[in-house]
Amino acid sequence: MKDINLKINGINIIAKENDTVFKTCIENGIDIPNLCYHPDLDIKYGTSCRLCLVEIEGIRGLSTSCSTKVTEGMSVLTHSDEVLINRKTILELLIENHPLDCLTCEKDGRCKLQDYCHEYGVKGPIFDTVENEISEDDIDDSNEFYIKDDSKCILCGLCVRACSELQVIDAIGFVNRSSDKKVSPAFGKRLSESPCVSCGTCVSLCPVNSLIPKNKKKIRAMDINKTVITTCSYCGVGCQLKLLIKGDEVVGVEPSYSITNKDLLCVKGKFAYGFINHKDRLKTPLIKKDGIFIESTWNEAYELIINKITETKKEFGNGALAGLSSAKVTNEENYLFQKMVRAYFGNNNVDHCARLCHASTVAGLATTLGSGAMTNSNQEIIDSDVIFITGSNTTETHPVLGAFVKQAKNKGAKLIVADPRKIPLAFKSDVYLPLKPGTNVTLFNGMMNVIIEENLQDTEYIKAHTENYDELIKIMKTYTPEYTGKICGVEPELIRKAARTYAEGTKASILYSMGVTQHATGTQGVMSLSNLALLCGNIGKESAGINPLRGQNNVQGACDMGALPGDYPGYQKVFEVKNKNKFSQAWNQKLSDKAGLTVTEIINDSGTGKIKFLYIMGENPMISDPDINHVQDALNKTDFLVVQDIFLTETAMFADVVLPATSFAEKDGTFTNSERRVQRVRKAVNAVGESKPDWVILMEIMNRLGMKEIYNSPEEIFDELAPLTPQYAGINYDRIEKEGLQWPCTDLNHNGTKFLHSTNPARGKGLFKPADYLESDECTDSEYPYILTTGRILYHYHTRTMTGKIEGLNNLFSSSFMEIHPTTANRLDIKDGEMVKAISRRGELITKASVTEDIQEDVLFIPFHFADGAANYLTNTALDPIAKIPELKVAAIRLEKLNPEV
Repeated sequence: MKDINLKINGINIIAKENDTVFKTCIENGIDIPNLCYHPDLDIKYGTSCRLCLVEIEGIRGLSTSCSTKVTEGMSVLTHSDEVLINRKTILELLIENHPLDCLTCEKDGRCKLQDYCHEYGVKGPIFDTVENEISEDDIDDSNEFYIKDDSKCILCGLCVRACSELQVIDAIGFVNRSSDKKVSPAFGKRLSESPCVSCGTCVSLCPVNSLIPKNKKKIRAMDINKTVITTCSYCGVGCQLKLLIKGDEVVGVEPSYSITNKDLLCVKGKFAYGFINHKDRLKTPLIKKDGIFIESTWNEAYELIINKITETKKEFGNGALAGLSSAKVTNEENYLFQKMVRAYFGNNNVDHCARLCHASTVAGLATTLGSGAMTNSNQEIIDSDVIFITGSNTTETHPVLGAFVKQAKNKGAKLIVADPRKIPLAFKSDVYLPLKPGTNVTLFNGMMNVIIEENLQDTEYIKAHTENYDELIKIMKTYTPEYTGKICGVEPELIRKAARTYAEGTKASILYSMGVTQHATGTQGVMSLSNLALLCGNIGKESAGINPLRGQNNVQGACDMGALPGDYPGYQKVFEVKNKNKFSQAWNQKLSDKAGLTVTEIINDSGTGKIKFLYIMGENPMISDPDINHVQDALNKTDFLVVQDIFLTETAMFADVVLPATSFAEKDGTFTNSERRVQRVRKAVNAVGESKPDWVILMEIMNRLGMKEIYNSPEEIFDELAPLTPQYAGINYDRIEKEGLQWPCTDLNHNGTKFLHSTNPARGKGLFKPADYLESDECTDSEYPYILTTGRILYHYHTRTMTGKIEGLNNLFSSSFMEIHPTTANRLDIKDGEMVKAISRRGELITKASVTEDIQEDVLFIPFHFADGAANYLTNTALDPIAKIPELKVAAIRLEKLNPEV
């Protein structure tokens, strides 16, 4: 871009060609008032407020700086007398019909209109042309999370443009003309009847108080005594947000503009913060006596736990202890947890929920590429020219990434969606592949068959950067679109179209999640996607790659920190002598070189009596794990169970000791998001009751077990773990203070890695690892004729430990439901909203029927969030033999209509 020389207020400035005057002013610290500007919105639809007027030498009249591009030799005045007079007039017009209720307005103290009126000396309306009355039609309070008040709207258009261009929802727009013009959903509908997903972007950007968050307590902006920037504790996107604090309570959330999420949040990040100060938070340790929980002191709880650990090791040996760490807690806490198990329990029996979601990703991508992580970055998705989404309902499970996908689509990207359900992105896709659950490998093979047969592969990349290509060609010959289509239920021409679309992209990105990984053939599914990316040269390229989307906020970090039975931090294998010696020396403890038990094996061995002592931190297997009856039986039979959490979860009810931990808002630390970005978590409020940060609890237990180190802060823990973890070696708190760093970051001079494998795959050459199709472990038959698949919905998170405490979310979805195709429902005489019984070989449940054409015939879907009608009563414990991940996505069931009196 060419440099442009200009003057602003007599100061020589160098700008870039095509920059606007407004942008140039902002970048050079020159204040320009505005009510309708946003850096990510297309300016051609802006210029609504006109407050950014400037005077440009040689141009008659004033110009809007946000729409005027810089030119060589331009001379600009931002605060000339004429500019100031015009800005004041604009403000006087804006408040002519604006309610002047500043004394009671929630926005008081953070209202841009109020601030500018003060700055420009506007004291009130001067034209007296409009009666300022509020009618019932002005108020729309139908949304669960915010109110729309048209009487305060200044028609700046920020909400409309953000909804259309950033979130790409188009729930609202301008309706009517002249003095009747207003912002509204189409056709006079209310917000609750619109496509609005309550992301809150409009609420965050509104410069006045036309869009008002619902809050049971009356809170004004001026009451906010501090804001704290931290990382969202929901999905793996890692959105940066500002916690708004009044006194010692979180009373609101705003997005913090960052490279991770720009200015976007989802409904959970924006509005589901109420769990932090919820009345049901655990506040003291609990010890179960005669089947009843009794409040205890920390010392009593610690003494009981230490005695049980000591007794168990003495009587049954080290192998009788195990621990489940957590994808919800920080890197520092996961590091300490696995250190506790390895160094002080004396074994490697440590795992966490990645075993249930992305264990096959770690195994598969480590095999084919040398690194089991997302290859590219969140922001790169926007510039992809082809996006292939499979096994991921992205707009609901990772909503901000879903918005980036839609932005890319608006820029011209081609979109391919493969999913058993017609998810929202399927309606925007260029190719939708409604495959049968469990047939991922076949579909991917079919696409590769077309690419090879039509010579669409990247031959040069294959020759230079891959191996085992001949084996791929050999196996793919069988998988013609016709052969593939019969297995996965997709029309052959759709398979051909998807293959051509993907292969013809110059920057093709694959996004996938648990629809690919949670199968007995999950590792093969992941490796097949890797084959596809390698085949077309989409590895080591910006805005391309293969990108597993992590379900929870710190799944990536928990894996990185070694909360895995076979890996120390940094994926250093426990069975390699050099690694054992390294960590033995660092921790000054003898360590085992025998790989430990996985989550499913720990649960099994708890049920058989082999595991006597089980410590669960921040996990809720009574909802999240397959075959809940089996889990319940195992927990009942566990000799001693410790649960550490923020609420008394379904799992905690089985515990002998419950330890109250703090939420993410009450502690410091780091999370690592899906794109490998290590980001800060910052304490915003004090701990509830006697609860303690997980790291403090773990340290105090380990000190009682003989650990000499005393950590004064999570930063000290990070400083210990970073040199031991090669990918983190160049990261410290100072370096990640602003925007975080993406690993690998190997030394203090390294700036992190935006996308992986830029010169070669990390293993040296990308390995083609072709696989033949294998049926799911459990197929339908005459007794169990339907396929059940499970997943998440937008309005809840994981096992609802947090979102289940949010009134608005529960008002929208308070209980379990099952999606059923109309043909299937008709065959069984099931009506929408009726209760049905679902039965598998492992259990049964009762849930509500939701009849929809968005699911395939004879395929059923249940979200796994809900304790009532919990989907995992039905799911299969069959394991992927490589990654040991359960087959949660396919189970054979039968369905019965309940009699009305049941």
